[in-house]
Amino acid sequence: MLLGSLAFATMGVCVKYASEHFHAAELVFYRGIISALIMAAALRLRALTWRTQVPAAHAWRSVTGVVALTAWFVAIAGLPLATAITLNYMSSVWVGAFLVGSQWLLGRSRAPQQAPLMLAVLAGFVGVVMVLRPTLEQQQLLAGLIGLVSGLLSALAYLQVTTLGRMGEPDERTVLFFGLACALFGGLASAALDFSSLNTMAALWLVPMGVLATIGQWCMTRAYRQGATLVVANLQYSGIVFGAFYSLLLFGDQIPLIGWLGMVLITASGVLATILREPKSAPNLRPLRSPRVHHTDHR
Repeated sequence: MLLGSLAFATMGVCVKYASEHFHAAELVFYRGIISALIMAAALRLRALTWRTQVPAAHAWRSVTGVVALTAWFVAIAGLPLATAITLNYMSSVWVGAFLVGSQWLLGRSRAPQQAPLMLAVLAGFVGVVMVLRPTLEQQQLLAGLIGLVSGLLSALAYLQVTTLGRMGEPDERTVLFFGLACALFGGLASAALDFSSLNTMAALWLVPMGVLATIGQWCMTRAYRQGATLVVANLQYSGIVFGAFYSLLLFGDQIPLIGWLGMVLITASGVLATILREPKSAPNLRPLRSPRVHHTDHR
């Protein structure tokens, strides 16, 4: 997740430069088509097919992901950038709320044990607010609501990624179908709005943007499939730290003391979440075998 967050933050730099010439739908299209091409090659190298036994699950993940991405772009257009990013990063809080809430509703004894981990996720989000210091004017309430929906749908998409992993779907196929969905939606929207010319220096940012988006999506998908969901959601906040350093080094933005304290809080919450989860994850490494079923294994 740390590598994925770094890739997404670096991709954001490419988006910032490319957006001077290309509109949001075009960026979604190029991001999707490049990702789909890379993942198609990866599937071929691994001798995996495009065929899936769970097309509905992939469709649900792709639709929620694309709608969440679109809602975020709409929020960016109507809100200060820091506010839009903060609302989108609420996805980690939503992931924790969905997981803990579902366990409480199901009456599982494990739910109270998740409380310290959930507090670590909330502490990380407080750090995000300290770094970005979002603002919201009264006339921006609709855009703020759309931004909130983008974070909610992102959380649903991440949870669906976890579900696909448990179903045995390879990461490459999951990322491929999401890339195709982005390419389809972005292509249709761009056709309606007219494509911009590629004969410009800004077009040079499209390929690294797509490659970095693919690396970030690939890492994120693997992290949610293999890792503890709440820990992964918490580590996703590291993207804010990487982005803040890019703003400082490349764009000359100044980071006040509260911003530095927020980065410390984000880092500390990530370390704390990992420590809280580590002892509980060890039992999951044992093979799930039952002597009553696999009696032939006894010799």
